[in-house]
This record gives sequence, structure tokens and C-alpha cells, in this order.
Amino acid sequence: MSKKKLIITGVCVIAIIISYSFFKDSSNEDKPITVEVKKGKFINEVIISGEAQSTSSKEINGPINARRFNIYNLKIQDLVAEGTVVKKGGYIGKLDASEVNGKINDAMLNLENAQSKFTQKQLDTTLTLKQERNSIKDLLFSIEENKLELTRSIYEPPATVRQLEINIEKNERDLQEKKEDYSIKKRQANAEMIQVGNEVVKIKKLIEELTKLQKEFTIYSEDEGMVTYVKDWGGNKKKVGSTISPWEPAIASLPDLTKMESKTYSNEVDIRKIKKDLPVKVGFDAFPEIELEGIVTDVANVGENKRGSDIKLFQVLIKLNETNTNIRPGMTTSNRILTHEEENVLTVPLEAIFSKDSISFTYVKSGYSILKKQVELGLSNNDEVIIKRGLKENETVYLNKPEDTDTNNIIFLDN
Repeated sequence: MSKKKLIITGVCVIAIIISYSFFKDSSNEDKPITVEVKKGKFINEVIISGEAQSTSSKEINGPINARRFNIYNLKIQDLVAEGTVVKKGGYIGKLDASEVNGKINDAMLNLENAQSKFTQKQLDTTLTLKQERNSIKDLLFSIEENKLELTRSIYEPPATVRQLEINIEKNERDLQEKKEDYSIKKRQANAEMIQVGNEVVKIKKLIEELTKLQKEFTIYSEDEGMVTYVKDWGGNKKKVGSTISPWEPAIASLPDLTKMESKTYSNEVDIRKIKKDLPVKVGFDAFPEIELEGIVTDVANVGENKRGSDIKLFQVLIKLNETNTNIRPGMTTSNRILTHEEENVLTVPLEAIFSKDSISFTYVKSGYSILKKQVELGLSNNDEVIIKRGLKENETVYLNKPEDTDTNNIIFLDN
């Protein structure tokens, strides 16, 4: 056989093999798929994802007195990694203290000015009161001189004596007024000294309080536990660069890992099936081997719009009845909520149900024939449906439409 004939023969063989494989696969694809009607437990579940969180946690707050000093938005400068286990008194993070530092510097300058005013007022008061005391002494000397002169003038004319007496009376009256003025000025000086002194004390107290507040910008844990990040009003976790305010002072939290729940959201269709106290199987994406028992504790009556979506979602809270040391807040959960359960019912896959003119029917194998039987359906889940009437246990039904059955008449249920 020539080389050319060998090549032609080889090509033909390959073509035959490919054609055989193709038609074989096609015939397999067209082959009817059947299953038997089974009797047993029917379970209907709503499966939704959620997030693990603690039902009891202690918030770690920033300085709550910052608002007294007109400090409102505090930036997080440093924060330990989420999941860090800390002891009581352990370091949590640090806030930007530039604003409080500026206020301390301003207060220090004000203190220097107040102390300078206090010293100046003290010197002025000392000088003023010294002048007043000297004036009183001068009047006392003048009165004493007039009295001596009056004593020596007993033989002088009456007019001269009278003049000396008048001078003494006038000096005594001036002395009395000077003493009263001195008393008033002394009280006035004391009041002014108290005023400037109080200003010094006030500023010193302010510096003391600001210094104490400054220390609170470095945050330590008041208890032991695992640090978890908290979320702001927008649902974003607070981290380095985020800000806290007097209305949202928490920088992190220490959750109680023995009291956990799964927080999830259901759509408008499934929420009708979910009721309080329904049992739940809670799985965790991080640990596929872990599945814990839970129970629905709260179902929201009012839906809410999640960011970036117009779909109404309803919050559902699921309490975990068990604990596991591997579970952490923030983990993604898979929640299988058991909404309905029936024992000893007939079920078939959803693919086995066909319909025509609002009539549900199945293709049933009967010996070498195929019958189209009407069925009465019950509840269904994502995989199967309950057959109330029309089929029997272990009957064989088709999951795809058999060939040459278009002319078959439907066997209707007896009323």
C-alpha cells in the first residue's frame, strides 16, 4: 500500500471515531432521566448569609469630656489590629492630640499673662496702701504738733487759741476720713487681688484638666478580651484615619464571645416564611466543618434599603445556642432557617413537574408505556415538591420530557 493510501485510510478512521463519539454523546444527552417517587421527610429552608456579632460587648470609648473644651472630631492616629487579645490596662490605640496640645499651649500663655497681672496688681496695691499709710502718719504728726502749740499758747489771745483748736479739729476729721479711705482701698485692693488670683487659679485648673484630657488620648483597655472594630453611622469600620465624635465616642469594642448571634437580612419573598423562634443551622465560611444550633430571636417589621440597592431587606437576628472558641465577630455566616417540616410525604424533584393550561402533571413510566398523570402539589423548596395526590411511592417519573408523548392524554385526578 502506498504512503498516500495510508494517509487517506488514517484520516477516514479518525473521522469515523469522531463521528461515533459525537453521535454517542448526543444519544446519551437525549436519553430520558428518571427518578422514583420517594416517601419521607420534607424540609423547607430559607438559606441566607449574615455576619456574626456579639450580643454583649463593652465599648472602648475615646475622651468623653472633649466636648467641654470644644473638641468634637478626633482622628484615630493608631489602633491595634482587629482580633488582638488584650489584657486589662492593655494598649488599644491613640488619638490625634494636636488640638488639645494647642489648647494647652494657649492656656500656658494665658497663665503667664495672668501671673504677670497678679504680680503687677500686687506691686500697685502695695505702693498705693503705703502712700495712704504715710498720709495717715503725716496727719497724726500734724495733730500732735498743733496740740503742743496749743499747750504753749495758753497766754495767747483767744483768737489765736481758737484757731489752733480749729486746726486740730480739722486734722482729726481728715485723719478719720483718711482711715476710712484706707480701709476701703484695702478692701478694694484685696478684692482685685482675689480677682486676678482667681484668674490664675482658673487657668491652672484648666491646664490641669487639659493635661488629664491629653492623657486620655492614649486609650487603654478597661477589661481583657479580643478587640473588634466598631462601625460608624455609615456602616464602615472605624480604623486609623477615621474620626470619633462625642455622639459616637467608641473607638473599638470588647465583645463577649460566649454570647453570639448572627445578623442577617432577608428579601421580601422569604421574610414571609421567617418567624420568631424558628430553629436555624448556622455555618461559617471560615470554618466549613463548624455548624451550630441557633434560633430566630427577632424579625424586623419594616424593611430598609441597603447602600447601593433599591431592594427592601428585613433584618433577622439569630441567637447561637452553642459557643465555639474559633468563632469571631465579623465572620460571614450561612444561616439555614427551617421554615417548614413534614413527615411521611411523597416528594419528587421540581424538574419532574410539567404544566399545561394551569394543570400540573408528570410523565410516569408504566411498563413499556409512558403515562401523563395530573398531580396535586403541596409545598415546595428549592429542590423538590410535595405530591398530595396523583402518584404513589416508588413510581418512576421522568425529569425531562420523553419523546413521542405529545399525543398522550393526561390522566386527570378523580374529584
